[in-house]
Amino acid sequence: MEKVQLGQLELSRLVMGHWRLAEWGLTSQELLALTEKTIELGITSFDHADIYGNYSCEKLFGEALALNKGLRDRIQIITKCGIKLVSDKYPERKVKVYDYSFDHIISSVDNSLKHLGTDRIDLLLLHRPAPFFDPAEVSRAFTKLRTEGKVLHFGVSNFTSMQFSMLAAHVDMPLVTNQVEISPYCLEHFVNGNIDFFLKENIKPMAWSPLAGGQLVKPEDEKAKRIFAELKKVAEELGGCSVDEVIFAWLLNHPAGILPILGTSKFDRVALAAGALKLKLSLEQWYKIYIASTGSQLP
Repeated sequence: MEKVQLGQLELSRLVMGHWRLAEWGLTSQELLALTEKTIELGITSFDHADIYGNYSCEKLFGEALALNKGLRDRIQIITKCGIKLVSDKYPERKVKVYDYSFDHIISSVDNSLKHLGTDRIDLLLLHRPAPFFDPAEVSRAFTKLRTEGKVLHFGVSNFTSMQFSMLAAHVDMPLVTNQVEISPYCLEHFVNGNIDFFLKENIKPMAWSPLAGGQLVKPEDEKAKRIFAELKKVAEELGGCSVDEVIFAWLLNHPAGILPILGTSKFDRVALAAGALKLKLSLEQWYKIYIASTGSQLP
């Protein structure tokens, strides 16, 4: 599978996402088997966050990796920090907050390393932009983590171009990506300037929820039904491939170099997504899907 350079970091073009890992109901051995098959397919990058699964997903993945210690050197682990959930694990919290203090970033990474059973995080992302944010604190934490070898590369998630630039001006290492929601259903970053910013700065974004939470394959609202109908037409034009493949190809064909994040425990769906790497949409097919999303022709 194609590999993508994010600065000095190399990721697989498709990323395996573990947001719902705790809901999959897999044993450690079953998760290991899925992980091994995914790696053999060429998908070697795995996306986590400290809060996923009410703080449980990193540990579940770490327990699976412990069954085959040789896998760690074949994969890239991505995780995120910054959100403090109201949780039964932290009963003292009364509201959800975003915490980017030096102490919290350091403690969050230490917890992630422990849960994942590893000595390093390949890519750490700040999970969401915060209204209370001190970039000097973040910079100090990043420098310490990199110096100690606990985190090799850094980035952000859900940031605007201004928020990205603000942080980049304060840290002494490159921010290698911005993980944002992109799909034929969610065009937010095509209109808010982020896609233009990614192209300008040669930043390859990661795309979470590329299937719009399932809306694009099991449409419920009118917008989703409109897009689904167009996706089916394009799938037929491309020789009868699946709607899933068309969705991923729509993302993969874009010149911004988007890295879609998969979120499934079904290996056949993982394989379908990988098949999209071979699909080439015409410009008109790409725009037909875009127009179906907006509901109106281009101006």
